[in-house]
Amino acid sequence: MIKIVSIAALAVAVSSCASIDTLLNKTNSTGAMTNTTTSINAEKGLVTLQSNHSVQDTADKLVSVIESKGMKVFARVDHQKNAQGVDLSLRPTQVVMFGNPKAGTPLMNCEQTVAIDLPQKILISEDADKKVWLSYNNPDYLQTRHNIEGCDTEIANISKALNAISTAATAK
Repeated sequence: MIKIVSIAALAVAVSSCASIDTLLNKTNSTGAMTNTTTSINAEKGLVTLQSNHSVQDTADKLVSVIESKGMKVFARVDHQKNAQGVDLSLRPTQVVMFGNPKAGTPLMNCEQTVAIDLPQKILISEDADKKVWLSYNNPDYLQTRHNIEGCDTEIANISKALNAISTAATAK
C-alpha cells in the first residue's frame, strides 16, 4: 500500500512539473521552444514577468518608475544581503513595497481585510538558471481572497498600474 501511495505521489509531482513547464515554455509552429515571458499563476495568485536585467537593476528601475508615477516606496528588502548577514546563502532576491493611498484607500473601504496585502509588494528574484523574474499579487486574486465587491474599477486600475510599472522595469 505504501508503495502505491509513493508511486501516486511521484506521478502527481512529475505531472505538476510538466504543467509548469507547459505554462512557461510553448512551442511555435516549427516545433521549436519559445519562452513565455509573462504568466499568471491562478493558484498562487501571482503575475510573473521575466526581466531583461539583473535583480539589482530591475529593482532600481522599478523604484524609479514607481516614484516617477507619484507613488511612495515604503521599503526595499534585500533578502540575499540579509541571508549573508547570518552566514547563509540565497540567490539574489529583493522585495519592493510601495503604494498610493489614492488607490489603496478606496479598496480598503470596499473590504478592509485587503489592508493585510497592502502596501503592494513586488518580488524580483533570480532562479537557478540565472533568469530574473518579477512577480506581484494579481489584483483579481486579492479581489477573490478578500471577497471584494463593488470595486471593479479600482481593481482594474490597480491591475493596469501594476502591469505598466512591471513592464517598464523589466523591458530592455
